Amino acid sequence: MAPALEIQRDPRVRAVAWRDLVGLSRYEVVRELLLPLPWLGASLALAAAHGWLAALACSFVFFLCGLRLVHNAYHYALGLPRGWTEGVILAMSVLMLGSMHAVQFNHLRHHQHCLDDEDVEALSARMGAFKALAFGPVFPVLLHVTALRLGGRRLRAWVAAELALGAAWGVACWPVAPLRYHVCAMLVGHCFTAFFAVWTVHHDCDRHHFIARTLRGRAKNMVSYHMFRHVEHHLFPAVPTCHLREMSDRLDQAAPELQTMQVF
Repeated sequence: MAPALEIQRDPRVRAVAWRDLVGLSRYEVVRELLLPLPWLGASLALAAAHGWLAALACSFVFFLCGLRLVHNAYHYALGLPRGWTEGVILAMSVLMLGSMHAVQFNHLRHHQHCLDDEDVEALSARMGAFKALAFGPVFPVLLHVTALRLGGRRLRAWVAAELALGAAWGVACWPVAPLRYHVCAMLVGHCFTAFFAVWTVHHDCDRHHFIARTLRGRAKNMVSYHMFRHVEHHLFPAVPTCHLREMSDRLDQAAPELQTMQVF
């Protein structure tokens, strides 16, 4: 395992209480599981009515909420048994048209090797903004190839199954116009993750103190579903996204300089 980053060894950070924020109530579990579904339904309904711009906006939010859901699942922070969490990852792989277990493999390596040469997920963080955008279509392919190349037999089985189910789902959807739109929207969404999910939260950061960016302001965090409270996530990955607001307050008290590097 890679050595802890300097900020993770900071006594101020190590003294911050976080274990009480790990648990989820039954209501919170259900809310997290259902969070993407209204946006998926809205995007399909709008696509069926040829309201393409509104459909795209809803698809964007569905993709964001889907990332929030699987992101918590990657760290087994959904308040569910492990087997159920694996099922959530599988289901979202089909809906989002990609192997989320492949993404999970790279994401957990990202936490172990944050911003070093072995951190495949963070490659775009070392690029300029426009280069990170151009890198977008390569990024999901690289994640899948890396998982298949470095992962064990069990992971390769997950990736193969999710890609096969996703392909079958995509073929089944294609004759139906709103579902065909959804397939295209998800494929485009994956091409923007290198920029929106990685570059935005890690550009101009380092391996020592400012390892990730964060976000403050109620309105900004509402529209981004608190997904940009990223330094908090790196320092306390077991804390689910719905509790990161409280985590931010505690971290601001302990190490207030960490909030100076914000996403926007």
